[in-house]
Amino acid sequence: MNYDASDIIIFGGAGDLALRKLLPALYRIYSEDSFSADHSSVILTCRSDEEADGLKDEIKKNLKLNLASGEFSDTAWESFASNVHSVVLNIAEHDEQWSSLAGYLDEHPDRVRVFYLAIPPAIYGACCENLSKQNLITENTRLVVEKPIGYDSESAVSINNKMAEYFREDQLYRIDHYLGKETVQNLLALRFNNLLFEQLWDAKSIDHVQISISETVGLEKRASFYDGAGAMRDMVQNHLLQLLCLIAMEPPHKLNASSIRQEKLKVLQSLRPLVDEEVSSNTVRGQYVAGEVGGELKSGYLEELGKPSSTTETFVAIRAQIDNWRWSKVPFYLRTGKRMNERSAEIVVQFKDVSHRLYPSDAGALQANKLVIRLQPDESMQLVLMSKNLQKLETELQPVTLNLNFADASKEFRSDAYKRLLLDVVAGNPSLFIHRDEVEEAWNWCDPIIAAWKTSNRQPHLYRSGSWGPDGSDELLAERGHQWFNLAEIDKAIS
Repeated sequence: MNYDASDIIIFGGAGDLALRKLLPALYRIYSEDSFSADHSSVILTCRSDEEADGLKDEIKKNLKLNLASGEFSDTAWESFASNVHSVVLNIAEHDEQWSSLAGYLDEHPDRVRVFYLAIPPAIYGACCENLSKQNLITENTRLVVEKPIGYDSESAVSINNKMAEYFREDQLYRIDHYLGKETVQNLLALRFNNLLFEQLWDAKSIDHVQISISETVGLEKRASFYDGAGAMRDMVQNHLLQLLCLIAMEPPHKLNASSIRQEKLKVLQSLRPLVDEEVSSNTVRGQYVAGEVGGELKSGYLEELGKPSSTTETFVAIRAQIDNWRWSKVPFYLRTGKRMNERSAEIVVQFKDVSHRLYPSDAGALQANKLVIRLQPDESMQLVLMSKNLQKLETELQPVTLNLNFADASKEFRSDAYKRLLLDVVAGNPSLFIHRDEVEEAWNWCDPIIAAWKTSNRQPHLYRSGSWGPDGSDELLAERGHQWFNLAEIDKAIS
């Protein structure tokens, strides 16, 4: 499919996000001829002439690091590189440097213009104002902004209001790359197009739901940002709550952006508030110390940060409740952490036990059915069922797995969340993007939790790097007779 002629302008074009995610996605788009090399271009803003001069070499190096094996080719690179341009720009100041950007764009005033703000949210407003001053905002302009939007509800409203001074809501694309993953998009197809799940997707059949995103990395190059944000602002407020919305939402009236957003917003509004003592009984926050990850000894958070103390959480576990008819008394467990045992993102829908045990106890232990939806490192869906062991004459029950591995099922298709989302921006399709009401409602739920942590003056629970988090996280689930289903342990249990 060919898309309209477009100019993709990345503010922060030499930054980590651009080099690791956005430019590899754009390289794939050009390689697949989705964008015409003659009618589209990529413009990257840099902070200095020195940064701009070495940028293409840096892009090439990062493409080789971040693309799949055998995906990079010199021929495709030369074609892509010829359409990549850089401009030196002080984003926060409107001066003569902006005229160089205007010079590129004014050559093709009718093209779709995508301004991607891969910059700190604190300067979103200044960037939008300067785009307006330079008369660069056209009817065919879209603005893409990264999470998190703001630091809390008040700052999110302020940022959204500032952007709204220059852009209509239908021009704003608040991106969450998890929503671009094929498996996440498949949640809607799974839920609303299969009678099997449509009939079982409520409190009568589901015992609880787990949503986990674990990382093996530490601070990397984000120390100053992360210590001011923490896992709650960085991951829970956006990624985990968005995934919760897709799991818990009611069927939309139509499969369009407006209908989907309305149903997601209803979920956020139905989340039971956690305030004061409810925070301590339903949340656990942790901070990693030194430990072994993947066979390598890693420093603790404070050593990486270079500070003697910090109460910033690198791990969060939450027991959430959705107060509506569908999910009454069904706990939703949210978990995210850095320096964990495995890099993974998964949703586990745990069904209830059968109402009556037909087989005798010596036939083996029963396991409740569960649907395991993996988002990374591999994208797959697994439905775990109980079956007879066909290798034995006597009756022995065992769990078996119906496995849909998207890497195996779609060998010719490379899933790339950023590629999908960038193409949707150019096409003007906002279905997988976040409305400002969702952002602000998510902050309204998260703010009291963060405030309660701050006023309690309690230190985060410590956990060793390479573990699955602090013991308190396991205890949070054990209170209801549940346990975390970790990636490695699931594989072992159903192999």
